[in-house]
Amino acid sequence: MEIRGSAALVTGANRGIGQAFAQALLDHGATKVYAGVRDPDSVRIPGLVPLRLDVTDEEQVAAAARTADDVSIVINNAGVGGGPALLDGPFDGARREMEVNYFGTWAVSRAFAPVLAAHGGGALVNMLSVASWVANRLLPSYAASKSAEWSLTNAFRLELREQGTLVIGVHAGYVDTDLAAGIDSPKISASDVAGQTMTALLNDEPEVLADERTRAVRAALAGGLEALYAGR
Repeated sequence: MEIRGSAALVTGANRGIGQAFAQALLDHGATKVYAGVRDPDSVRIPGLVPLRLDVTDEEQVAAAARTADDVSIVINNAGVGGGPALLDGPFDGARREMEVNYFGTWAVSRAFAPVLAAHGGGALVNMLSVASWVANRLLPSYAASKSAEWSLTNAFRLELREQGTLVIGVHAGYVDTDLAAGIDSPKISASDVAGQTMTALLNDEPEVLADERTRAVRAALAGGLEALYAGR
């Protein structure tokens, strides 16, 4: 997959991993990078094209696909946390996580699939998590939304194969962003995640395992639950 000379869309591109994705695309020679965000005024990186996009708003998603009809790379990065604890708390946050992380990714992927097809297939990149594979007692609904998004990513990989679209799932543990600010654990930088994703794009690789914990969990999936959840 060529990045240089391409046009791309990154959702949630005004901070964190999304901002790092957008900058990495520019650094690799993308000629146009749309920053799909709820508030276009929040886009601060010079050279980005702000695009109003709330991934939970189907009309805005459809409008974005009409405006950004020149893209060959779509990165679904927009995501939220903040769901309830496992045994108490209202479900509002959990529903919001599913609306953004799962249904929002689905809506954008569906809307832009024909756009990618029109440009030779291109690439669809979904920002997932190690939580796609291993549950978290502190963040159960976030993990569930990412597990659902992983399943969705695999379905799109099968569906879009005939049109030549490369579908990449990016998995990482804790990333040094606002979402993980209150968590006292080792973290990978957003720029590192973005850099590894650019390499996957260039090499047509379907999966990014961004850190050691993610690689260890991925390898443990073939074993039993005792090994997967040891020490947790």
